[in-house]
Amino acid sequence: MGRQKRSFGNMIDGIAKWLLKFRIVVIPARYISNSRFTWSLVSRTDRIRTRRLGNRIINEELPNHISIIMDGNRRFAWSNKLKREIGHFRGKEKLKEVMEWVLNLEIKYLTVYALSTENINERDPEELESLYDLYEIGLKEIADDHFIHSKRVKVQAVGRLDELPERVRNAIKIAEEKTLDYSDFIFTVCLAYGGREEIVDAVKEVASDHAEGKLSLLDINSDEISSRLYSAEIPDPDLVIRTSGEERISNFLLWQIAYSELYFTDVHWPSFSRNNLYEAIESYQYRRRKYGK
Repeated sequence: MGRQKRSFGNMIDGIAKWLLKFRIVVIPARYISNSRFTWSLVSRTDRIRTRRLGNRIINEELPNHISIIMDGNRRFAWSNKLKREIGHFRGKEKLKEVMEWVLNLEIKYLTVYALSTENINERDPEELESLYDLYEIGLKEIADDHFIHSKRVKVQAVGRLDELPERVRNAIKIAEEKTLDYSDFIFTVCLAYGGREEIVDAVKEVASDHAEGKLSLLDINSDEISSRLYSAEIPDPDLVIRTSGEERISNFLLWQIAYSELYFTDVHWPSFSRNNLYEAIESYQYRRRKYGK
């Protein structure tokens, strides 16, 4: 039956391609595809699909902690013939949307990968300065966001923060202080962050405690290292999402994602939609969690 359906579909595709060779068909087809009616129909259909998908996922177990590698700002800009800075700006605005979607699902923990240690060493100074400007603006916006306060979201930044400019560190301090007493939801942004660096820093603390006699050799275990990670106060991610088509982790939460479910999408981060988020969560719900395998 499946083979017959594919054959029928291939036949329809062949007929459509043959018809599009003729001007009498191409012109009305182009007009219909670009018409306001068509785009309205597509948009409405997409909204209905997203609503139905949302209803499905809330009836199943949701992840407690979602982490996102926000990739593709520059590729989004290039593909749309925009300046690189516009791509980064659209990425910042998209994060605000995604935070709202996640909070409305009552998923307690959201962690995002904003700037890696490699980015600091490899990006040109002009691009880094524009990124620092966006981080400063974005953190100050979050600190004063009514929605963030109404949801009692605790905001925190982790990484080698001393490598960031003072103005960004000040913005982090403002956001953290204004949300310090909240605990209903935890939003963590990874800045000047590297997974290997995080493990190295944790191991250094363990070695220091051992050298000072505070920790015996026999007591050194995974829990001791976990408790010294930048993100020690939050649970490991259940679901890691990476946008823009790359299927690698890129030094993100290497210790914490040992048993996380990974989801990759071709969509560039600024184009990431509510439907994309729901699809990632639904994929997570369909998978059977297997520890140690």
